[in-house]
Amino acid sequence: MTSPELTTVAAPGSSQIEKPPPAGPSTLPDQAAGREPRRESTPSRFRADVAGLRAVAVGLVLLYHAGLPFLPGGFVGVDVFFVISGFLITGQLINEIDRTGRISLLGFYARRAKRILPAATVVLAATAVAVRLFVPRGQWQEIGGDIAAAAIYVVNWRFADRAVDYLAADNATTSPVQHFWSLAVEEQFYLLWPLLIILAILAAKRLRRTNVRPVLWIGLAVLAVPSFAWSIIETATSPERAFFVSTTRLWELAVGAGIALAATGAARMPRALAVVLGWLGLAAIVAAALLVTKKTAWPGYAAALPTLGAAAVIAAGAAAGSRGPVLVLGTRPFRWVGDLSYSLYLWHWPMLIVAGAYWDGLSVKRGLVVALASVVPAWITFRLVENPLRYSRAVSKSPRLALSLGGNFTMAGICAGLALVLTAAWAANAQPTRQHYAPGAALLSTTPGTAPIGPVPERFDVITPDPLQIRQGFMDVPVTNRDKCFQQVVGSELLWCTYGNPTGSTTVALVGDSKMDQWLPAFQVLAAQNDWKLVIAAKASCPFTSAPALRADDPTKLYTDCIDWNKALLRRLTEERPDYVVTSQGASRALDTKSGKGTVEAMIAGVRASWKALDSVGSKVVVLANNPGPGPAVTCADKNRNHLSACAFDRKRHDQDAAYVMQRKAVAGVPEVKMIDLFDAICPTDKCPVVFGNVLIYRGGSHIGAAYVKTTAPHLARALSDIGVPARFAPSN
Repeated sequence: MTSPELTTVAAPGSSQIEKPPPAGPSTLPDQAAGREPRRESTPSRFRADVAGLRAVAVGLVLLYHAGLPFLPGGFVGVDVFFVISGFLITGQLINEIDRTGRISLLGFYARRAKRILPAATVVLAATAVAVRLFVPRGQWQEIGGDIAAAAIYVVNWRFADRAVDYLAADNATTSPVQHFWSLAVEEQFYLLWPLLIILAILAAKRLRRTNVRPVLWIGLAVLAVPSFAWSIIETATSPERAFFVSTTRLWELAVGAGIALAATGAARMPRALAVVLGWLGLAAIVAAALLVTKKTAWPGYAAALPTLGAAAVIAAGAAAGSRGPVLVLGTRPFRWVGDLSYSLYLWHWPMLIVAGAYWDGLSVKRGLVVALASVVPAWITFRLVENPLRYSRAVSKSPRLALSLGGNFTMAGICAGLALVLTAAWAANAQPTRQHYAPGAALLSTTPGTAPIGPVPERFDVITPDPLQIRQGFMDVPVTNRDKCFQQVVGSELLWCTYGNPTGSTTVALVGDSKMDQWLPAFQVLAAQNDWKLVIAAKASCPFTSAPALRADDPTKLYTDCIDWNKALLRRLTEERPDYVVTSQGASRALDTKSGKGTVEAMIAGVRASWKALDSVGSKVVVLANNPGPGPAVTCADKNRNHLSACAFDRKRHDQDAAYVMQRKAVAGVPEVKMIDLFDAICPTDKCPVVFGNVLIYRGGSHIGAAYVKTTAPHLARALSDIGVPARFAPSN
């Protein structure tokens, strides 16, 4: 979010700021990037409603992040911040144009540097220290990179890439600086907007116009219209990415800028209309916080509700006077929180995330306490860092000094992040690197019905791969990732890769989602020993079915790329006619075209249709049972190396797994399709462990790591042989 702008703002195009606010933050990312007060100018009106609106915005964000269930859309406070920032910054720039006929980029960026960078850097440095002390070391490297990216305001793109990276998401944890994405969006807007304003000034002079506003409206439309259109498109196709990228958010800041351009006219609207408009705007913000949920496609067109609501409050404020929302927003508590909003926004999130990591999660009550406690460092930062530098005479007189100060703070933030990265690298390198005995599931008998064999082992001298190495980027995934043979969520191209003997007499095809792909290492062992031609076609979150697949992130929407991919896959399989097709999946529901809802019955019908098509060309279908997930296994194993039973989960989870239940029902009605289950090989003890036989079982989520899967080869061979698939396994010396 933006940093607090000056709460005393001139009506754009007329008066100038007369004095600075008594306390100073604004929204979030968009800090008071305003000029220092100039008393010789026409006095300005103090916008108490804008100061109070900041309090509403930051309050919604804090309560949402604390976990209050009745505010599922509290994150809309960020959208309100965007509007406020666009309004305040643009108002200051217009005032500068009216006074001087130009804007100074040096002065503009100097004001922003001294306003936003010091407090932000203090929080980034404190976060790095807190992470080092209280967060499991497996997360240090990733968070350190986040801190460095946050220091240079590009972290939103880092989060956007991570959000759509299927493999990274499997191990991703919430970053304690994730809230810096909104600050990054604002700063990217303010790299572009002043340049467009300068172009507008030059164009107005070229056209011999004394009023630059009409040209500014054109520049604003150039930003806002494409951004709003792209927000709708990107939200529909890639909502995870759309949330973070600046291109889907520029229109929200542009709306605020538009209110600044129209402020003089808005101040002359009839008072009765302004009063109604202002209160309706505030109601729209509150309604968005109450009605919007995580399932709402965001930002897209839905973000127009809080965005236009905030715009209405600001636009109506001057004309509405004391009868408008200022009646509430202008009260002392709202103005006080509004002044602290920037620091509050900076501090509350890392405190919540670090506390959650330390306590293994936060209850709503504890979350509220932590969020409330963030007022303390916020107030200290505001009084000792923000205001002293913001109103320093020496810094205000010299834009170069302000930029130098900002540059030094930025470097300090980068160094804080890199220090954490280096500490993580040192910790990872300190782990044993030489080969150790790591039999994994090979320790177990392949005789059916022998599990469980006893209690969960509490510790292993060596774990392969080490959990810390997994967290540092060693994914422990099949070679399909390296070979670009695993289709990601976005994309419908059929990636068809061959392993084993390309001319083998027996062809085994592995098809399905990542829960099938994970088993490739064991099949590769058997392919080498049985002279198989092994082919694989797998796509993230895409079950092998003829039914309309649903998106994993939003089960109310069709997964069109998966549907197209499945059509191409079934075509290829019926042409190639492999001897055996092995499939597995993590999804249990597909779209029922009659009811319009996702149902298990629709999925069963869909998988049976695909199996029937394969059976008609002579391919035998084998269903590999889905396995349940243990939760954050990698982090837990790293944190509890001497007490691994703390990470174990109940064996009953397997029988209750929705995808496994669906598979059993589907197979029960098709005698020619066989099912195998390797659950006893991955859960051999009384409760399901996350480490066995010196090998880490899971790489993240419910996915089994490649190292452990490879050790299950003898169990896979036995299971396949039991259903008539010729598969032998000979242990290597």
